[in-house]
Amino acid sequence: MFYHARNENVCVGSLDMDYISFGNGNENLIMLPGLGDGLSTVKGTAFLFSMLYRLYAKKYKVYIFSRKNNLQEGYSTREMAKDQAEVMRTLGISKAHILGISQGGMIAQYLAIDYPNLVDKLILAVTSSKSNEIMQQSVSTWIKMAEEKKYKDLMIDTAEKSYSEHYLKKYRLLYPVIGRIKKPKDFKRFLIQATSCIKHNAYTELNKIISPTLVIGGDCDRIVGTTSASIIAEKISGSELFIYKGLGHAAYEEAKDFNERVLNFLIR
Repeated sequence: MFYHARNENVCVGSLDMDYISFGNGNENLIMLPGLGDGLSTVKGTAFLFSMLYRLYAKKYKVYIFSRKNNLQEGYSTREMAKDQAEVMRTLGISKAHILGISQGGMIAQYLAIDYPNLVDKLILAVTSSKSNEIMQQSVSTWIKMAEEKKYKDLMIDTAEKSYSEHYLKKYRLLYPVIGRIKKPKDFKRFLIQATSCIKHNAYTELNKIISPTLVIGGDCDRIVGTTSASIIAEKISGSELFIYKGLGHAAYEEAKDFNERVLNFLIR
């Protein structure tokens, strides 16, 4: 398997979580994905992600965790961080670099706030410390689409709000078939996670984060807003801020130097 890529699962009591791992390094890097996890977990994607993130695999043992499989109503981003900490301890991961993307970045904030001993360096990408008008509008739209089981509309609206116009020119060719790919059996998981995004508010506690932190945003972000990254960076002492010009919420996919930028921060 490419870079020892493995599809795995961990159970701690009633907590059941899918995750993948790959890489040859001695240090740990944990990636926490965004709201897309509400539609499909990382189960079965180890080979794909080991290729996408092979730059990290050369130096780190990389883990990508989904949220747990059985989500309860009202499940918060703070509770997600608590479960993540429990899983890390169960797997013997005493410390790791944390890369949180979008909703994953919200979980990463609470992981660094509540469990500082588990977090080495922290990267918060295209995320927010609290809900704002732009985020309320975008996520509320998706919740309504999910409630009405309009999967194709949900996927298209997400793409239109995430990617640059340059990228969308190619991506729109997939719109006629996009509703048939990975359609979930139901939308309960997505609705619970989406609601947790709207209710997330770690802003007043960001000053508790002591890990060296890199905050990355896009100046065209139509999902969490264009100022969310700078707001986070202002509250975390000594943090670094980088804003991609001309890119939005999918900057972590579109920016050719994103992985290299993260790696350079980690190895300093």
